[in-house]
Amino acid sequence: QVQLVESGGGLVQHGDSLRLSCAASERIFRSSVMGWFRQAPGLEREFVAAVNWNGGSTNYADSVKGRFTIFRDNAKNTVYLQMNSLKPEDTAVYYCAADYKESPVVISENVYDYDYWGQGTQVTVSS
Repeated sequence: QVQLVESGGGLVQHGDSLRLSCAASERIFRSSVMGWFRQAPGLEREFVAAVNWNGGSTNYADSVKGRFTIFRDNAKNTVYLQMNSLKPEDTAVYYCAADYKESPVVISENVYDYDYWGQGTQVTVSS
């Protein structure tokens, strides 16, 4: 059973914007910190951004601060990643993930703390 479904990836040019979406099952979404990770060819999966259960707290990787924004719509069980001023080094497969726990307040940036993963969506930024 698919729990997380991403959409919104594509091919864009340097400086363009994209918005990724991730729809989750209500059971998971309501009890999870939601995060975005990415993985470029030959590299390990890395943290990009995460948001706690009510959207009141967010964390970002240094490489995307000021350019990316994560936010969630609890009425739609969906988390978004707004990506502006995209650079070629942002090219990767982007994964949505859920850190499912009883009190989804504290944000983890550790990939191993996330329990559910989407299938990934490709983002390619040309120079």
